[in-house]
Parts: sequence; structure tokens; C-alpha cells
Amino acid sequence: MGALHFDQQGWLISGARRSPSPHWDARPVHAEIALAVIHNISLPAGCFEGSAVEELFLGRLNCEQHPSFSELAGLRVSAHFFVRRSGEIIQFVRLQDRAWHAGVSEFLGRPACNDFSIGLELEGADDVMYSDIQMQATADVLAAACSALPNLKWIAGHADIAPGRKTDPGPAFSWPEMLRLLNGRGCLLTRPYP
Repeated sequence: MGALHFDQQGWLISGARRSPSPHWDARPVHAEIALAVIHNISLPAGCFEGSAVEELFLGRLNCEQHPSFSELAGLRVSAHFFVRRSGEIIQFVRLQDRAWHAGVSEFLGRPACNDFSIGLELEGADDVMYSDIQMQATADVLAAACSALPNLKWIAGHADIAPGRKTDPGPAFSWPEMLRLLNGRGCLLTRPYP
């Protein structure tokens, strides 16, 4: 995949499928986007196929489709991006807008991470290795975001910003590999966690 780029509205120009979510709102005035948050998701848990994740982010998941979905009824969540194991990238929310991915969270003493972050959901589970093409696609999105967002400096996992509440992206996610991929693309995000 070639280098990705965003248009002035905050959508990837190519290399991603656009699927606008209704679950977003405006960031606070003068909010500087400084953080990228890595998550994982699979619906049902451990199932890496189908459209359930996209349906969830679009607010149209049939919660009767699987017993585990009953707890998701009425949930209004989104992420800026969903990166499938195949490397497919789906964008749900413009960069400039606030996606609803972090929940109750804090980064380096600053609460409400949705206000100043972008969220990338990777199709996966905490204990399942992420695919090489998925890691490459994630790095491509982040490198494009680094070019488009001059204040983007940090990268963290959901578990880092919501410890005790969240565990993703989990031990199967290789932070050294992601930082190596980003460095190779000229995107020097800092991870302030061990």
C-alpha cells in the first residue's frame, strides 16, 4: 500500500473505505489532537469475520444476533478507524471530530482522552497475534495522521489510559514492532509506558 493522505475534511483520500458513524461530536474548542489510542475489538469475541463491528459503530447492530451482543444494546460508540486483520481500513469519523472510543480515561494526568485523541480499533483479541498486514496498515494510518496533525506526539493502548477497566490491545500486540514501523515511516510517536 502506498502512503496514505487525508483531505482537508479529515477523511483518508484513498486506501480506506468511508463508513460515517452517527456516534461522534465536536471536540472542545482549541483541542489539540496529541494522542493516538490503540484498541482491539472482535464481535463475537474472538470472531474475526462478518460485519458486527462496523454495525456496532454505525448504531445498527442486531443485538439478538448473538447472545453476547445483549450487553451492547443501546451502546453508542465509535472509533476513527477500524483496521481488519486483512489490512482493510474503514474510517468512521473525521480526524477533526471526537469519536467515542476511550470512555472514562486519563493520559499523563489529563482526563477525557476522547477530547484530544484519535482512536484506532484493530480487529483482534488480547491474546491473538495481530497480522503483519494489519500492523502495516495501522502504521500507514498513523503515519498519515502524523502528517495531518502537527500536535500528534503520543501513542498508547486503551489499557494504558483506562487501567483496571480495559486490557486492550493486550500482550499479543507488539509495541516495539509498531514503533519500528512508525519510525520507518518518519512518524516519531512516543509511548510513555513500559
